[in-house]
Amino acid sequence: MEATGTDEVDKLKTKFISAWNNMKYSWVLKTKTYFSRNSPVLLLGKCYHFKYEGWSATVSQSRLTAALTSLGSNDLPVSVSQVAGTTDEDKTLPAESGCTIEDHVIAGNVEEFRKDFISRIWLTYREEFPQIEGSALTTDCGWGCTLRTGQMLLAQGLILHFLGRDSESWTSHTVKKFTASFEASLSGEREFKTPTISLKETIGKYSDDHEMRNEVYHRKIISWFGDSPLALFGLHQLIEYGKKSGKKAGDWYGPAVVAHILRKAVEEARHPDLQGITIYVAQDCTVYNSDVIDKQSASMTSDNADDKAVIILVPVRLGGERTNTDYLEFVKGILSLEYCVGIIGGKPKQSYYFAGFQDDSLIYMDPHYCQSFVDVSIKDFPLETFHCPSPKKMSFRKMDPSCTIGFYCRNVQDFKRASEEITKMLKFSSKEKYPLFTFVNGHSRDYDFTSTTTNEEDLFSEDEKKQLKRFSTEEFVLL
Repeated sequence: MEATGTDEVDKLKTKFISAWNNMKYSWVLKTKTYFSRNSPVLLLGKCYHFKYEGWSATVSQSRLTAALTSLGSNDLPVSVSQVAGTTDEDKTLPAESGCTIEDHVIAGNVEEFRKDFISRIWLTYREEFPQIEGSALTTDCGWGCTLRTGQMLLAQGLILHFLGRDSESWTSHTVKKFTASFEASLSGEREFKTPTISLKETIGKYSDDHEMRNEVYHRKIISWFGDSPLALFGLHQLIEYGKKSGKKAGDWYGPAVVAHILRKAVEEARHPDLQGITIYVAQDCTVYNSDVIDKQSASMTSDNADDKAVIILVPVRLGGERTNTDYLEFVKGILSLEYCVGIIGGKPKQSYYFAGFQDDSLIYMDPHYCQSFVDVSIKDFPLETFHCPSPKKMSFRKMDPSCTIGFYCRNVQDFKRASEEITKMLKFSSKEKYPLFTFVNGHSRDYDFTSTTTNEEDLFSEDEKKQLKRFSTEEFVLL
């Protein structure tokens, strides 16, 4: 009876915390984001420009004035008087996500940026999912944000692996619906609403088998991150791997710990489609080239001569208690590379998935929006809650120094090219005598690093456990 009473108290406590976090994070999609039209925007290696080519007569001075008054102290105003086709009377205009000004006056690559951003997979807090084993938790509100940002980084790597960087076809038919829905939410609707888009409706619009295949993989990738015990990279599985490093559901996870959890999750995945990809986690800010190539070549047999793709995760620290602003150019350089799949980072007490930048502000996807559980095991599960219609921006100065950087390389040759390009970028962007991390030839064992074999019952070696414990004490606390 006493145990039953304790379980009921835990469940009641969980429901209360869930309700509080739902209220606390319900504002996430309501805040507006402003972009400068005079500065390029970088998103995972792709560059966009938002400059106007000319003004439409339908934009009245009163609307411009109203737009100006909505700018806060941290917003980036846009000077258009220097742009060809504008007049001195046209002063400034906020370029926000879901801009309320008619689309036909927007020139440059605004729409392309929207499509690209919305095409990224968005993984957020969820509630009412199956209970996590060993706890009474049915939500990750308040503690799971770093696991979610880690999922988003891995999802981007899988998107590159199966669909490529420019495969917008699998979302191009739904982007307008997502964008329209978000603009409606900005105009005063109480809740974030998106249209229900079915698999039959989506696939029916595709013109060839290639586009249909992309949509199938799009859904398959999302299903691997479902919030159920069977999902390969779902929250339940990641927590199970975290237990091997002393973590449990409800604990705070740091970017470096999540990097090792993701590696274990991919290594243990037995799905046929995932046998061609692996994850390597850098040791003490060093990527050992031979170790990476060995992981990529592990599956090469007489029957399978293809080397594996690799996602390289590099836990780094951009300063002491606060981020050193000297590393700004380094972060910009990383996010400008085509190999980059994002950064697991954030600001103190909150984790974000950084995917781009404009000027000195980072563009990110926010997991702190609690949504209802979606059963991804059903054939026609809804897609809309897995794509974020609203890019967010944050000053680089607010960034927590603890983060994990991710890169994707399709094969060994791609890795060799990437290591050369990243090394050049590191030397160019680093103001310090030594770069934040390095690529070195050889194996880690060549540098007196002992490698301890792991048995099947213990997924983390003793050395890894020591590393994870050290990372846990150094990293920021997540709420």
